[in-house]
Amino acid sequence: MGVMKVIEILSSSDVSWEEATRKGVAEAAKTLKHIRSAYVQEQSAVVNEEGKVTEYRVNLKLTFEIK
Repeated sequence: MGVMKVIEILSSSDVSWEEATRKGVAEAAKTLKHIRSAYVQEQSAVVNEEGKVTEYRVNLKLTFEIK
């Protein structure tokens, strides 16, 4: 294993926290190479006036290798 770097990103989905995580990793992978792990640091949700969840949010820490 070489040198690793950790960055923090935010992502959201109107479907689930899992989809928000997948979307965040997929978007980061467009510019980052060698992503090794994603750690979900925090989850939150937006609730509308009717008491329904309208958006799922995740705060991710991505670890990738610097080559």
